[in-house]
Amino acid sequence: MLSKTAKIPLVSSHHEVYEPCDDSFALVDALLADRTNLLLHHPSICMEIGCGSGYVITSLAVMLGDEEFVPYYIATDINPHAIKVTRETMDAHGVYAELVNTDITSGLEKRLAGSIDVLVVNPPYVPTPEDEVGCEGITSAWAGGENGRSVIDKILPTADNLLSERGWLYMVTLTANNPSEICLEMRKKGYASRIILQRSTEEESLHIIKFWRDSDSQLELNNLNYWTKMIEEEVHQLDVISVQAASSCW
Repeated sequence: MLSKTAKIPLVSSHHEVYEPCDDSFALVDALLADRTNLLLHHPSICMEIGCGSGYVITSLAVMLGDEEFVPYYIATDINPHAIKVTRETMDAHGVYAELVNTDITSGLEKRLAGSIDVLVVNPPYVPTPEDEVGCEGITSAWAGGENGRSVIDKILPTADNLLSERGWLYMVTLTANNPSEICLEMRKKGYASRIILQRSTEEESLHIIKFWRDSDSQLELNNLNYWTKMIEEEVHQLDVISVQAASSCW
């Protein structure tokens, strides 16, 4: 059976580029779990913000390789070394993307506005001092500022601008990022959301959230307390399940 994700031995590396880790694997596993829906979605343009080693965007291109009409892929990263490594990773897998060395999507907003059907983001989500955010090199891959939200809070309005009417956003978040608040903020912009994968490691609890435009969401905003409670309960239940699963391993 052919692999539906990028092969780790073929993923290129550089000492200043974030290597595939638990968060990368969780995001790809979430995409793979949603692959049937992605294939039915027939995306025209797929994009990754913060491509790092290229593992995620390459995996997405590989898993959608059965498409009759191959999507156009775009990936960005603030780290120039990541652009080179991603190109090498994609070349090794026989897939292609337009790669842009930029901060989030700076310089691309007007060109890509309303055109992205699938957007994937593994943002810098680790809580750090604010002065580490946007640093050169590998630190830019994880430094998320206060509550790990500094970069995430810049990406959310950017995603709203980029996504097409049928666009989907897949984003990695940490419990410390307050994913329920992120979901609520996106609901205010007209998006429904669902946590499609939750995974805990010894160091962190990850949530992969899928967002999509929902015409009914503005009506539902009349009861913000209801939605806040519902989202928080979903996050809590997944965390409890994860803790129980981890405990059963001992």
